[in-house]
Amino acid sequence: METNDEITIKRIKETLEKVRPFLQRDGGDCEFDSFEDGIVYLKMLGACDGCSLINSTLESGIEIILMEEVPGVIAVREASEKEKVKEALRQIKEEEERKK
Repeated sequence: METNDEITIKRIKETLEKVRPFLQRDGGDCEFDSFEDGIVYLKMLGACDGCSLINSTLESGIEIILMEEVPGVIAVREASEKEKVKEALRQIKEEEERKK
């Protein structure tokens, strides 16, 4: 029997397959990296890798679609930002603990 995370990851990958043709049309692509704490991490490939519009593509495109299609997804970020995001989340949790 699949766990909730396995089901969510399966739905994320299925949804990404719907999005990928639009990225590929412009010479780009994306690859699923991981799903942690509600955040989907993607490796951006081809023309998407290093593109100045990547944040717009992620936040105004892929993120909105994944949040609508897959319950539990709260954000989409580049895989290269994973450690920065984890550190920011750790700092937020520490700050919340100090306030208690």
